[in-house]
Amino acid sequence: MGALHVGHKKLIERGVGPGRRVVVSIFVNPLQFGPNEDFDAYPRALPADVQLCRDAGADLVFAPSVNELYPKGHATIVHVGGLDHSLCAPFRPGHFDGVSTIVLKLLNIVRPDQLLLGQKDAQQAAIVGRMIRDLDLPVRLIKVPTVRERDGLAMSSRNRYLTTGERTAAPELHRALRAAADCVRAGERRPSMVLSVFRRRLAAARLFRLQYAEILDAERLVPMPRLEGRILIAAAAFLGRARLIDNILMNVGGPAPAAARRKGGTT
Repeated sequence: MGALHVGHKKLIERGVGPGRRVVVSIFVNPLQFGPNEDFDAYPRALPADVQLCRDAGADLVFAPSVNELYPKGHATIVHVGGLDHSLCAPFRPGHFDGVSTIVLKLLNIVRPDQLLLGQKDAQQAAIVGRMIRDLDLPVRLIKVPTVRERDGLAMSSRNRYLTTGERTAAPELHRALRAAADCVRAGERRPSMVLSVFRRRLAAARLFRLQYAEILDAERLVPMPRLEGRILIAAAAFLGRARLIDNILMNVGGPAPAAARRKGGTT
């Protein structure tokens, strides 16, 4: 949606290669914003975005207007069911219908062989992947790992909303997620116990207003009574006027280590 940063540049560079052509869409999609969200204030910097795309090796920037993509009379909305009951969806009604609608339109217009999306927006990537499978779209989805600042903060266009003090505190969101992931690695398999570790760590940072913290099956985005298989530990929190999201993907297999069982760390 514009205001591109190094994370977007890495996505573009991932697509560059012999015999490939890379198209970058830049479009601040009104369907993704709720009535009290920041559509009008969302940062727009098209000349700088185009330069970043050029420097990264993109072949084409597609930056249509709202009227081009949603002409008068536009009435079709794409809804992907089953993946919109958790994480960001309850707090942003209609947001993911906006995502699905615009991504399908862009895929139909550009007709790429591959679609590269960042893992930071895990729910978005899961929903787009389900749409691609369910509608038999001839495109392969590639999820690219989240690009981070040196202190661990996930890169985001909304990071520019942070004040100096808030920017100093912002990496605590990822550190709290890492603490939760370390708890799982140590053998804990109860979601409630892992989330309590996350909440305690984030609460110590004081400045955050936690919106949600969840541990879900990474594909189906549903809660799990016991952690196993591919899991997603994800959270959203406000820091000043910036809403930050982040997540960690993990593979959890087999019973907990014996040492953890002896310490009462698992059931």
